Amino acid sequence: MSRLGVTVGKFYPLHLGHAHLLREASRQVDRLVVVVGFRPGQELPGELRAGWIRELFPEAEVVLTPEDLPEAPEPWAARTLELLGGRRPDLAFTSEAYGEAWAAALGARHVGVDPPRATFPISGTALRADLAAHWPLLSGPAKAHFARRVVVLGVESSGTTTLARALAQALETPWVPEYGRAYWEGRASGPDPERWTPDEFLHIARAQASLEDALARRANRALVCDTDPLATAVWARRYLGRPHAPVARFAARRAPALYLLTAPDFGFVQDGTRESEAFRAAMHAWFVEALEASGVPWRLVEGPPEERLEAARAAVAPLLEFAPLADPTAPVGHP
Repeated sequence: MSRLGVTVGKFYPLHLGHAHLLREASRQVDRLVVVVGFRPGQELPGELRAGWIRELFPEAEVVLTPEDLPEAPEPWAARTLELLGGRRPDLAFTSEAYGEAWAAALGARHVGVDPPRATFPISGTALRADLAAHWPLLSGPAKAHFARRVVVLGVESSGTTTLARALAQALETPWVPEYGRAYWEGRASGPDPERWTPDEFLHIARAQASLEDALARRANRALVCDTDPLATAVWARRYLGRPHAPVARFAARRAPALYLLTAPDFGFVQDGTRESEAFRAAMHAWFVEALEASGVPWRLVEGPPEERLEAARAAVAPLLEFAPLADPTAPVGHP
């Protein structure tokens, strides 16, 4: 016989304690319904939080409901049954004191999942107060949302990859490698390797963004990216001989927290794939132009590697401070 389970909460933000609750619940039922409460104007919209749960638990049914009820088990049980559309839950999962009364009003058996929070000693209240201090206990999708994305870009042979790697190591966080280079190397032995199509640049921009989003789930407050779709737009201009509007629009929707532009202030190194030293100055001017038009804060880093790293760390440091999240105000469910 199929067993239906239900749980309710704000998941504001989604942390490892929530994930533990949902994982245990999923394990014990054939179908799990997760009710996410929201209020209009919240700093973390309900649909965003529901999306995080759907990403981690695609087998769950996630439904949204306004937080417009009294803070008591009975009204929330009535709302839950309404959302279930006539289905009666067998099990109700919480890690809260209200759980027994809520489950009884539902006509379900209550299953308490780690009420003392021994497995993951965290609460939404603590996270909202100090994201940085409790960062390791955020769920992957929440990390991706909050992580400050720092993009290192620049012309060929200007030290972008060297700086991206060093900065990521200093910040103890992942770095996102350049997808376009691997794509270029892969196509180099095919027919007409110098002939590019607009679709290729849109593919590169999307693939770069996908790789960035995947690694952001492992970020430690910041994520360091060796290039991004804005840089792809500059290279599309170079190889197509004209601006690439679709890539530019795509880049504009993914603005990072900070750009670091590496200066071409040392000798050109030919690795067998790069163009020429003479072209670096023109391309650098195009990067400056694109950064100025982006409206995103940016900083030029120059000098030897150790000076560049020091300047980059100084520029990133203010980004690693997080203001407290606004309290969602309605204490429904697992906080």
